Amino acid sequence: MKLLYLDCSMGAAGDMLNAALYELLDDEKKRLYLDAMESLSPAGVSVRPEKSVKCGVTGTHMRVLIEGREEHEHEHEHHHEHEHEHGHEHHHEHEHEHHHEHEHGHEHEHGHEHHHEHGHHHEHVGMDGIRARVEGLNVSESVKSNALEVYGLIADAESEAHGVPVEEIHFHEVGSLDAVADVVGCCLLMELISPDRTVVSPVCTGFGHVHCAHGILPVPAPATLNIMRGAPCYAGNFKTELLTPTGAALLRHFADEFAEMPLMTLEKTGYGMGRKDLEQANCVRAVLGFSEGCGQETVFELACSVDDMTGERVGFAVESLLEAGALDAWWESIGMKKGRPGVKICALCRDEAREDVRRVMFRMTSTLGVRETEMKRSVLERRQTELETALGRIRVKEAEGYGTVKRKFEYEDIARIAKARGLAPDEVAEMADKGLI
Repeated sequence: MKLLYLDCSMGAAGDMLNAALYELLDDEKKRLYLDAMESLSPAGVSVRPEKSVKCGVTGTHMRVLIEGREEHEHEHEHHHEHEHEHGHEHHHEHEHEHHHEHEHGHEHEHGHEHHHEHGHHHEHVGMDGIRARVEGLNVSESVKSNALEVYGLIADAESEAHGVPVEEIHFHEVGSLDAVADVVGCCLLMELISPDRTVVSPVCTGFGHVHCAHGILPVPAPATLNIMRGAPCYAGNFKTELLTPTGAALLRHFADEFAEMPLMTLEKTGYGMGRKDLEQANCVRAVLGFSEGCGQETVFELACSVDDMTGERVGFAVESLLEAGALDAWWESIGMKKGRPGVKICALCRDEAREDVRRVMFRMTSTLGVRETEMKRSVLERRQTELETALGRIRVKEAEGYGTVKRKFEYEDIARIAKARGLAPDEVAEMADKGLI
């Protein structure tokens, strides 16, 4: 199993994640990455990896240039005043996309006062504009889909923070260009690396406050906290913003688990550097390695017992638990007090989904209490391939480890072909196994 571990002990930002992942590539894939990112050049955006040294550690700083200049150079032109500066890839010293309330004179997410003496033209881009920009890039459909899902996380978090519908969230034009490069680049790099599992360390957020035109707001930003809900975070030792909303959204989207570095055979290490020099190396560290075809992880079983729900409501609750992020969900028949038959509803989840699953269990069942058990589970290395047939593709689930190999066709694909051929699903599976269709 190919494992990717991201050490976020100094937070995370889009350019730092790009730089750390970029260092894991071989020369051919680095060229593929840079060539694909050239599709941003018509919008005036270019990406340049440069050598950087922090606290004696050599890594890469990913310069994202807007019309030939880094975003912080635009910031100085725009006369923003900041008490706290941070080395991550901030737009206006914070790399995330700032929401503007037009009726209040361009109020940014962090409320940075925006002076318009300069001649720079400002536009505001909503999710439709971001979608159009991403769809026009020369990258795979998978990269586009992942990038839009990351943006969806940011938009949802900004919507909750500002108390406005998602469709009213807008991203500042210059900042959004920089962030599109960060988001799309990271999604492209994850496709090029193709880890079977991604583990992220507990994330350092930084602490303190940021001064803005309308008052003082806390660090982490409200949107960042919304995105990281359910994930392990801590403030750390630096009074500055270490974790940005875009960095948080990328971590939440790609992380299979938030935990310390798992047992793995190390292959490569990459360091993605921020701009600012701090007492601790200002970087994200990416570690690529392999496990022996299997692994062990910590999971949680949440359960409740009820005796007053119909079968339809129980089924709906189980489906809702899966949609909330449960790895598996099921019900069991049990006997309850006073001889009443009842149902035990269970959900298995990782730590980052625990609160969402618990909330759904309370909402969708009649229970007054939810039990929780922490446990370890051993897992096989898993992968999905596709088998091309005359009647269309069949997805194949494969697993290996602990001396065994397992292979299973996706039932929905088998059922579709069975209906088209007038055959039983078992007959189609046997034919596919023998290469007869």
